[in-house]
Amino acid sequence: MKTLIMLAIAATFAMTFVRYRRSGDLRKLVVTLGTFSLVLYILWIGFRVSITIFPLKVATLLSGLFSWGALLYYMFRGRYLWWALYAPLLIPILFVVFSLLGGSRYEDIWREIL
Repeated sequence: MKTLIMLAIAATFAMTFVRYRRSGDLRKLVVTLGTFSLVLYILWIGFRVSITIFPLKVATLLSGLFSWGALLYYMFRGRYLWWALYAPLLIPILFVVFSLLGGSRYEDIWREIL
C-alpha cells in the first residue's frame, strides 16, 4: 500500500511537469504543486488524528482519493474544485469538534490545548 501511494505521488508530480512542458502555463504549475503539497499535508494530519480509529482512517483515505481526482480534474480540464480538493480537511475538524462535544478519551489533551 505504501508503495502504491508513493508511486501515485511520484506520478502526480511527473504529470504536473509534463503538463507544464506542453502548455507552458507557469501559474497552473504553481497552483497545482501548491495545492498538491497542501493536500498531502492535510492528509498527513488526518492520518495522525485518526491513527487509532479505523473508520476515520478509511474516511481520510477515501476523501484523499476524491481530492486527488479533483486535482487531476484541475490539471486536465482547468476547473478548480476547491470544495473537493480540501475535503480531507473535514475529517480532522469533525473529529476534534465531535470529541469536544460528545466526549472521548481525549478530553485531557483538549483541556491542555485550550
